[in-house]
Amino acid sequence: MTTPALLRLRERFPEGHITLLTPEKLRDLWLAHPAVNGIISIAPHENVFSVGRKLRAGKFDLALIFPNSPRSAIETWLAGIPQRIGYARPWRNFFLTNAIAPRSEAAKMRKRSVTEVKKLARGTGFQPVNPSLHTGQRPVPLSNAHQIHECLHLAAALGANPEPLPPTLFVTPDEIEAAKNKFRLDKITGPIFGLNAGAEYGPAKRWPIEKFIAAAREIQQRTNCVWLIFGGKADAASQRAADILSAEQNFRQDAGSTFLNLAGKTSLHELMVLLKICRVLLTNDSGPMHVAAALGTPVVVPFGSTSPELTGPGLPGDTRHHLLKSDAPCSPCFRRKCPIDFRCMNGISVERVVEAVLSLV
Repeated sequence: MTTPALLRLRERFPEGHITLLTPEKLRDLWLAHPAVNGIISIAPHENVFSVGRKLRAGKFDLALIFPNSPRSAIETWLAGIPQRIGYARPWRNFFLTNAIAPRSEAAKMRKRSVTEVKKLARGTGFQPVNPSLHTGQRPVPLSNAHQIHECLHLAAALGANPEPLPPTLFVTPDEIEAAKNKFRLDKITGPIFGLNAGAEYGPAKRWPIEKFIAAAREIQQRTNCVWLIFGGKADAASQRAADILSAEQNFRQDAGSTFLNLAGKTSLHELMVLLKICRVLLTNDSGPMHVAAALGTPVVVPFGSTSPELTGPGLPGDTRHHLLKSDAPCSPCFRRKCPIDFRCMNGISVERVVEAVLSLV
């Protein structure tokens, strides 16, 4: 969701040298990105002083600080960067040379309490997460509430165009061919679809696994597709992966379908390339959802505890993506685990998901 702002910065400073500071695990996202000239990665064990030393060596003129944490401001201050621009927040304004006031349109993602969730589920005591996003009990999308506008607003402080662009990541044709050869996709004759049944934040973001299996089976029977199963190492060892693989064996017996389990078997950059190859990705609200959309792959996403109005994939309103919600009055709650009956996700039917995928392909 920072990529529109980075592209606008490149547009504003075509000859500028832009270096991106990013966690080491996300470094591969930026290897071919035209908005950045260089990448500095942060290892998990590094503290503010080591990061400050790395930045000081770059002799940068200016730091644009997208995160709202005190640490991100302190690191640039320790680096001695003359201009340090970021949002005004408690415990960090001292370290900024230009503290930008929050946008009036910004919507805060506040986790609902268990008591709130239960009251909303009973239809009593409605307390909106943010008045600008809710009227009564139904969400009202605002085109400028999405998180991409937060970063664009900071870039506008440097004279960049604040109008949104689609979040965009890049892979090369040579990388696509290499991935097809490595994972033997060049032998596949049917359409290739992606399935990502995990989500790191917590179970409240995960559509039930039995629904994923049922949808995948129905879609395969109607399209003769090949499913690529994505996920991290934790997903590969989880019961969710075991359930999908068990279902795969049943599929083979009565439908002749194909699942290729790639959970935990790809690097981040290989994941990017494979997501680019897919005709569509069926996924939870997750990192792969955002990456796929930024690569131009349509996504179908059941949303429950989180808000597509605030953090949905791609550019808000992009009709290539189908973002599905139920009418649960307690959604979005922004909780990791559902304290009641998971009605937000259970209320999204297999049939809705199947039709959403088929409508895209």
